[in-house]
Amino acid sequence: MSSPEKSAFFIPDPAIIRKSRVPDYDRLYAASVADPSAFWENLSKELLFHTPPKKILDWSPRSFEGRWLVGAMGNICENALDRHVHDGFANKAALIWVGDRGEEDIYTYGRLLDQTSRFAHILKELGVGKGDRVTIYLPPTPFQVIAMLACARLGAVHSVVFSGFSAMALKSRLEDFEPKVLVTADCGFRRGKRIPLLETARAARRGIASLTCTVVVPREASPLLLEPGERSLPDLMSEVRFSGPLTPVPVSCDDPLFVLYTSGTTGKPKGVVHVQLGYMLGTYATARYIFDLQDSDVYFCVADPGWITGHSYIVYGPLLNRATVLLCEGTPDYPDAGRHWSLIERHRVSIYYSTPTTIRLQMRLGDSWPAGYDLSSLRILGSVGEPLNPEAWHWIHRVTGGKLPLMDTWWQTETGMIMITPLPSTPLKPGSAGRPFPGVEADVVDHSGHPVRPGETGMVVIRTPWPSMFRTVYGDPERYRKYWTEIPGLYFSGDSARKDDDGSFFLLGRVDDVIKVAGHRLGTAEIESALITHPKIAEAAAIGKPDELRGEIIKVFIVLRPHALSEPPHRDEIKQHVRLELGGIAEPHEIDIVLSLPKTRSGKIMRRVLKAREMGLPEGDLSTMED
Repeated sequence: MSSPEKSAFFIPDPAIIRKSRVPDYDRLYAASVADPSAFWENLSKELLFHTPPKKILDWSPRSFEGRWLVGAMGNICENALDRHVHDGFANKAALIWVGDRGEEDIYTYGRLLDQTSRFAHILKELGVGKGDRVTIYLPPTPFQVIAMLACARLGAVHSVVFSGFSAMALKSRLEDFEPKVLVTADCGFRRGKRIPLLETARAARRGIASLTCTVVVPREASPLLLEPGERSLPDLMSEVRFSGPLTPVPVSCDDPLFVLYTSGTTGKPKGVVHVQLGYMLGTYATARYIFDLQDSDVYFCVADPGWITGHSYIVYGPLLNRATVLLCEGTPDYPDAGRHWSLIERHRVSIYYSTPTTIRLQMRLGDSWPAGYDLSSLRILGSVGEPLNPEAWHWIHRVTGGKLPLMDTWWQTETGMIMITPLPSTPLKPGSAGRPFPGVEADVVDHSGHPVRPGETGMVVIRTPWPSMFRTVYGDPERYRKYWTEIPGLYFSGDSARKDDDGSFFLLGRVDDVIKVAGHRLGTAEIESALITHPKIAEAAAIGKPDELRGEIIKVFIVLRPHALSEPPHRDEIKQHVRLELGGIAEPHEIDIVLSLPKTRSGKIMRRVLKAREMGLPEGDLSTMED
């Protein structure tokens, strides 16, 4: 297998390099890893603390506990809202919200602070204080953001549950988290259809003894018929007296901000715990440098705040940087395939942070949709979720003008912040996530922790602590230790990758998404990338199936482009195509043409589900599956 391409495809315009916050990545990176405490301390000075940190990092190699900003007292909500209002930006737009049914609303920083403070008052009246837990089960609306910030303001711990989850998925999270208050809505909307959230919440909360109140946020005009233990938000707003903004509660470096549940292949979902101050520093710095956020920007991330991408790069990171954030409810192809392009044109979006799934969907729908809109306001593109295959990379780059920096980012729920990424000033390579963010020491190693040679496949690890690292797995500290003990002393991400001679990372997917055929290790991502360069294939997923002779064989599942449905490609044609793209060793042995692929609601293909179904095995936790 050849090593990844050495030469850069796209060199940024010299003007972009000059204006970038990081005009010389190599110099800054070298300094940041030579003295990481100084690097992060300088960034922390741009934030507001009631008590400044006495020590930047206290790292325990035995317990793998990283305590950042030791001795500091502060509050992330105060930094995201009050700081900007006090600096004279009360009238600047913080959130532009667009609903699934076409509704639009704008929240300035002053209005967002007022509404957050009012809801914090309500939560306090309901008995929520520092360290108490609140579950948020809301659609992507401004109040979802307000509820998160209000919890942070009180020093309470929020757990946002994606509004597409079933009653059983919500219940399992309630049972583990044991919240005092549940915040939900009467309904949400997706593709014009009403989603009965309150009914789901009622079914999920039965038997949850910790709950003292369910707050219901109305989306519809019809009167709410409440059950015992439920309170409507309008009633609470009218009953609670407001004597001005509620003072943010100072928290320490050990105080949790949120618990976010991620699915495992077996067993119950794990609750990833992030603490306020370290997470604040990491998301502030990465949002600032990677997206080069300026006061004039309108920033559009396509995620839902219910996922880690939404937490870090819709809510906390952008608001800490005083950005104007476009928050969109719904899907990119409803009411038509121009949804995102029209929003970019209408709101003069300058930063568009998307996903490979969204980009491949838009590519499948054709060039005519982006060509029909004015996209000249764009200056930075981004992608998150899984590796962005080169075909999709070239497409989104081309239809947005062929000149924009594209930040193809790698990180995880556990990391809290982006870890490997290009910057607007660095050369870009299609299919590569670039190099580590300053202050982050990432590597590709073998099972013993030794670096592999350029072009060889290995496991992605982080060698040293980072500010927004998760602190533990909620209620299961041993599960946390496994991240650091599988490859002793290193954080093992579970992902595989190659590095080229320049140190650029080419992510290949989960380690269990690597197929070993006759002694050759092939990443599912590169097989899938080869498949979708075929003009009739829109999406693809590859898995390995046990084989006595070869160890494993390659089976692929493909979704056709609309024009190919009447004349699908012959399987021999597909095999030949992959042979030409990757070589004979990557030729699929079995091919299924399917209508859709199983995905998480954040857009990641669930290859383990395909493999389990193929082999007649249990499918594990399906709570994050889209359909």
